[in-house]
Amino acid sequence: MESLSKLIAAAGVASRRKAAEIVRSGRVRVDGVTVTEPGTRVDAASSMIEVDGHRLCVEQKRYLVLNKPRGPLSTVKDYRGRRTVLDVLPEMKERLYPAGRLDADTEGLLVLTNDGDLTYRLTHPRFGVEKVYEAEVVGALSRKDISILEDGMMLEEGATGPATVRVLKEGDRTSSIEITVHAGRKRMVRRMLKAVGHPVVGLKRIRVGLLELGGLKPGEWRWLTDAEVEALKATTSETAPGKEGGCSRESSEAPNDG
Repeated sequence: MESLSKLIAAAGVASRRKAAEIVRSGRVRVDGVTVTEPGTRVDAASSMIEVDGHRLCVEQKRYLVLNKPRGPLSTVKDYRGRRTVLDVLPEMKERLYPAGRLDADTEGLLVLTNDGDLTYRLTHPRFGVEKVYEAEVVGALSRKDISILEDGMMLEEGATGPATVRVLKEGDRTSSIEITVHAGRKRMVRRMLKAVGHPVVGLKRIRVGLLELGGLKPGEWRWLTDAEVEALKATTSETAPGKEGGCSRESSEAPNDG
């Protein structure tokens, strides 16, 4: 059994603080009875919880990591009929959503879950979760190029914030680097590298927070262990900005930093 406000927040209706306000305002019923104490312990499996007359969606929280191949979109549906990451996975009982996005041409680590709170924490720029990429780029980066990337640069929508760059292999035509960023903006890594004169040839995300891609091949996936889920949660603060919404669902605002 869990507190009523925690269950409402876990279902993605509101933040924990907002959920408590919703309960106190008399907008919540449990098995037909109005409850105004946010700390009331409720068994979500056997009780019917309603918020403003709508039954609360309380699903078992599931977490998986996919090595996204090139091609599929990091979304649950595409109105133009293009392939999405859900087409890579087998049919699931729970509704899973990408926690963030990778560009169609980018492969690598993508978390999918129905835990709206964790998704929010992993993608909101306030928390600055590390995302690590391996990139093959045109040419060889100079020390000046690396310094510009590591100091942060201005893109059209603002500063990127500092990055960390490590050269893995340097060649005459292309080089391999590892780049770590914290912010999430559309095609940000690609635009950063292009801005210093080294367009991306191939891009793969290998780590998010403490979670690593490991030996998964493109298109392969696995469930996260309890320890991995707790480690992901530990990468962010327990206090998140309030965000109203319905049941856990895909956010059109999810950053696409690859």
